[in-house]
Amino acid sequence: MPIGSTVELTAAPDALVRARQRAVLMPDLLVEARRVVATVIAGWHGRRRRGVGENFWQFRPFVEGEAVSRIDWRRSARDDHVYLRDQEWEAAHTVWVWADPSSSMQYQSKTAPVSKESRALVLVLALAEILSRSGERIGYPGVVDPISARNAAERIAATLLGSRPDDAFPPDDRLKRFSEMVIVSDLLDPVDAIVARIDRIARRGIRGHVVMISDPAEEAFPYAGRTEFRDPETGAKLTAGRAETLRTEYVTLYNARRDHIAEHCRRLGWSFIPHRTDRPASEALVAIHARLSGAPQPTGRRP
Repeated sequence: MPIGSTVELTAAPDALVRARQRAVLMPDLLVEARRVVATVIAGWHGRRRRGVGENFWQFRPFVEGEAVSRIDWRRSARDDHVYLRDQEWEAAHTVWVWADPSSSMQYQSKTAPVSKESRALVLVLALAEILSRSGERIGYPGVVDPISARNAAERIAATLLGSRPDDAFPPDDRLKRFSEMVIVSDLLDPVDAIVARIDRIARRGIRGHVVMISDPAEEAFPYAGRTEFRDPETGAKLTAGRAETLRTEYVTLYNARRDHIAEHCRRLGWSFIPHRTDRPASEALVAIHARLSGAPQPTGRRP
C-alpha cells in the first residue's frame, strides 16, 4: 500500500485499535447493509434452485437417462422436443459468509468512498439479511454457526463486535459438504497460498463464490513522482523515485494475478466476482445472489 503526498493510508498497525474502530463502525455498516438490500430486494423471491418442492420452476429439455415420469407431455406436444417439468427446491440450505479481516482490507484511497473492509462487511451482512428472508441457514466461520433466523445479519454483526478471527482465509473445520460459501477478500496474499486454501475448501464438497474487493487505486496505480509504498501486513517499505514508471508492469501483473485466480475458481466450478469500492455495493450483491441462484457466470474480463 502506498503512502506519501499522493495517497492516504488508513490501515492501523495495532490489532486492538482496528477492533475498536470496527466496533464503532459495525452499527452503521449494518444499517448500510439493510439499505443496500432495500434497493435490490423488490421482485426477488428467494433463490431459484431445482429440487423437491411443490412450486413450478422451469421446463427444460429431456436428457437420456432421466426419469420418464417427469416428462411434461402437454408442454412437449407444442413442438418437436421433449421437456421435463422442474420444481423449485424448498428445503433450507446452508450458506457461509466471510469477510477478510487482513490489515490490507482497511486501505482506502482518495478516490474510494469506503475502505475495502467496510465494503466487504456490508456485502456479507446484506447477503445474510437477504438470504435469511428466504429461509436459508446463514453462518460465519469461526464466529456464528449456521442459523435460520430473520435477524441473522444482526446476530452476526453483534458477534463480530466482540470476536472476529484473524485467519487469512476462513477456517473450514465446521464446513459441511453440500453447503455454499461466499468469500469476500482483496486476495493479496501469495497466489499459491490463495489457490491452496480454495482447493482445501473445495475438497470438502463446498461450492464457493469468491468476491475480489479492490480499491480503484489498486487497479489503476495512479501514483507519480517520489512515492513510498508500505505493506500493511509486514511493514516492509519500498521507495520509488518515479512511481509512474512502474505503472504498466504493475497493472499487467495485477490483472494476470486476478485472472489466474478467476480461472482456477472456474475450473473448480466456483464463481468469481470482481468488485471495486468505487462502485455501488448493490452491483456486487446482485451478482452474488445470481451465482447462488445458479445463474451462469459471465465470460471475459470485467471492464
